[in-house]
Amino acid sequence: MRVLAIVVMDDMPVFEVAIPCQLFGTPPPGHQGPWYDLRVCAEGGPRHVPMRGSSGHHDLPGLFGVQASHGLDALREADTIIVPATADVSRDPSETLLGALREAHGRGARIVSLCSGGFVLAAAGLLDGRASAVHWKHAETLARRFPRVIVDQSVLYHDHGDLLTGAGNTAGIDLCLHLIRHDLGAEAATAVARQMVVPPHRSGGQAQYVEAPIPRARCADGLGPVLDWAVERLHDPLTIADLASRAGLTVRTLHRRFHSELGMTPLRWLLTQRVLRARELLERTDLPVDAVAARCGLGSAPNLRAHFAREMGVSPSEYRRAHRTRESVPA
Repeated sequence: MRVLAIVVMDDMPVFEVAIPCQLFGTPPPGHQGPWYDLRVCAEGGPRHVPMRGSSGHHDLPGLFGVQASHGLDALREADTIIVPATADVSRDPSETLLGALREAHGRGARIVSLCSGGFVLAAAGLLDGRASAVHWKHAETLARRFPRVIVDQSVLYHDHGDLLTGAGNTAGIDLCLHLIRHDLGAEAATAVARQMVVPPHRSGGQAQYVEAPIPRARCADGLGPVLDWAVERLHDPLTIADLASRAGLTVRTLHRRFHSELGMTPLRWLLTQRVLRARELLERTDLPVDAVAARCGLGSAPNLRAHFAREMGVSPSEYRRAHRTRESVPA
């Protein structure tokens, strides 16, 4: 069981604290296998930690709160430590907390920040020389206060393996789902996303701000119908021209629609869907790698290995060994 610690501080925005509590607190219905040992940690030991209603100007002080079950000493046992949005981006937290985060990172713990929690990691010196995602409204302040940090306000999250940083609000959900997908597989992440009624996968490189972030699946002028059509045909050698023809658009207009509705190119979306399909097949079936490549539209085993390693950092065989479900469907 993976020990996951959430660091809470006085006056944090309650929404960013609630995200990891909700996603990592209990496994989704029907999940089998290991889950997370969640620990809410606060400086000063177990106590009631007051929260505020938002990170904006219309806060509701005193109305919300979280009961921390552990002190910062619990960070010594954590495999993953999540720092939600900080209460004040102009002030650093205590040296006690910063030292605990440095110590945890030094021994190999994975440190994750949501929204302005990146300011805490930056204050600890953990983000020096690293690209860091942050909510666009905090980007200028983060760059000014911590010039050694490579601030990236254009993406949902960055994953460096040992350090992960996410932009604000719903990007925190995307980052947490990304962690579950990495740790427990695509099936577990999809089950959590289904329970929360959110998209199961938005890649970290997707733009923070797009004109219509969620495809309008039931609108005649949205991309939803053509996306559904393409997902059912990933095994076919689909081209951008095929998508444009199905949508009744020119290729140029299709690119513009993908950028405005999904924040990515059609080719990038297709590759993401194919790698996601490959992950599901590797987890749930005994199909050989060349058959997986054919079924997800990547053609050959070498092509699948190349794309899979670039996207996931491991080979298909390594991924299957790590994330294979207990009951795989025979080939």
